[in-house]
Parts: sequence; structure tokens; C-alpha cells
Amino acid sequence: MTDALLAMHEERGRKNKRVGVMLSGLAVGMVGLAFASVPLYQLFCQVTGYGGTTQVASDNPKGVIAREMTTRFDVNVDTALAWTVQAAKPLKDQIGRVDTVNYIATNNSDKPVTGQAIFNVVPEKAGVYFNKIECFCFTEQTLQPGETVEMPIVFFVDPDLDKNHELATVKEITLSYTFYASDNEGS
Repeated sequence: MTDALLAMHEERGRKNKRVGVMLSGLAVGMVGLAFASVPLYQLFCQVTGYGGTTQVASDNPKGVIAREMTTRFDVNVDTALAWTVQAAKPLKDQIGRVDTVNYIATNNSDKPVTGQAIFNVVPEKAGVYFNKIECFCFTEQTLQPGETVEMPIVFFVDPDLDKNHELATVKEITLSYTFYASDNEGS
């Protein structure tokens, strides 16, 4: 009977060891996924346009179509950033046409201030069709005390938007920026 009990204890020990290794692997995998989740989410949003994420392009290879779209521009400035930012005026143009607009930012403080802008597009489903060729939001911006600058955006709306039946009634897209003080302020 002792041989049978010993064999049973050895089998239980192997099973426990196997479960322990599996749970350890799962824990390591979850930690790795936690570190990878932000870049993976950003990649997912860029590829799918989820959450109003826009696309980055070098030009518009698809041309211009007759359908017109109004692009509205919005701005919010975090209270920790001593800037005043004026949004560009609304623009109505043919889908596919490359346009340039400017936001105007002023540093209201007596020292250099570095800021960064994040953006969003509404309606969210249109984000995948909104392409930026050049944008101040790609990098941090440092403004000297009292300095006022024009901050350009060169963009186009992809003509493929016209093929998306869910967006057939959309006549207006809003590009919204929120400006924050940079973590590297003063650098």
C-alpha cells in the first residue's frame, strides 16, 4: 500500500508542478501583454481609425472627387499649459483635395513653454479617411515668452470615404486638438 501511496503522491506532485509552470507562464505572459498593450492599441487605432484616429500620408494618390466635405476645427488647452490657441476656420472643399490650414498659438508666460497636441476626429468612423501629410501634432512645440506662431496642418479626406455607405450622409468632419504641457517642458 505504501508503494501505491508513494506513486499517487509522485503523480500529484507532477500535476502540481505542471499547473505551477502553466500559471507562471500565464503570469509572465500577462505582464508582457500589459507592457505591449499601449503600443499595440496605438497601432490598432492607426490601422483601423478606431476612436477617430487619423492616418498619416505623404500625398493623395487617389485624386479628387465631386463630393464636398466641410472640415471643422476645434481646440482645447489644458490649464497647465500657458498658451492661447485659436483653431483654424471651417473649410469646405472637394473630398481628396489637399488643403492647408493653420492654428495660431501664443505663449502667455514669461518663459519658454513646450507643449504637445493630441487629436481626434468626429465622427469616429471618418478618422480612417482623414489623412495628415504634415501636422504640428507630430512633434512637441516650444514657444518662447510671448511668441505667437502659426501651426500648419496639411491634410486630405480619402475619396474612399465615399464608398462607405455608413458615411453616405456625413457632410462634416471635426478635427479636434487638445494641447498639453509637455513632460519635457523647458528642454
